Amino acid sequence: MHFRHRSTWLDQQIISFDCALRLFAGGEVPHSRPSPAKNIPEPVLSDQEKKLSSGLMRINHTGEVCAQALYKGQAMTSRSPHLQEFLCQAQVEEIDHLAWCADRLRKLGSQPSVLNPFWYVGSWVLGAFAGTLGDGWNLGFLAETERQVEAHLHEHMQFLPEVDQSSHAVLAQMRIDEAEHADMAEDHGAKVLPGWVSHLMRWTSNGMKTLVFYI
Repeated sequence: MHFRHRSTWLDQQIISFDCALRLFAGGEVPHSRPSPAKNIPEPVLSDQEKKLSSGLMRINHTGEVCAQALYKGQAMTSRSPHLQEFLCQAQVEEIDHLAWCADRLRKLGSQPSVLNPFWYVGSWVLGAFAGTLGDGWNLGFLAETERQVEAHLHEHMQFLPEVDQSSHAVLAQMRIDEAEHADMAEDHGAKVLPGWVSHLMRWTSNGMKTLVFYI
């Protein structure tokens, strides 16, 4: 599968930085694809169901904040123009996810995590470090990240209230996109990360999810 060239690497970095500013200021993030929930009637949820959906979608929103920072950091330190384009294209698609999750939070009457600036900075540093390790490890980090995100999206779809079909639709499309990103990274030569790195990533992610569910 080939990436379509939509804009230059510098353009993508400017877009990403602009999205971060909009995000932290509480503004809307521009995106290219309409939300999968666009034509689904908004569900009537009990207070408990709304709390659960809000917490899960807040986690997914923060995950997309992290994805923006990771891809930006990886692209900025990568020495391969081809890989930079690869990462920037994936980053554009992740912006859609960010906007969809933000829209769900608004409609659920909830807010993004107040810890998002912290997660953004930490993810950027991690992505920038991965980019310095060379294409194979950079792609390996991307593939492992997307596989773990794909797994947690599947888990969230099991926990979401069944009546909240709007959130289900968003997560289902996100899961498809994340799997595609992982497949493409593997097709482009991703190395398999050591087991301890994968476990550390999973442990860190679980800690983040626990905090963000509530704040």
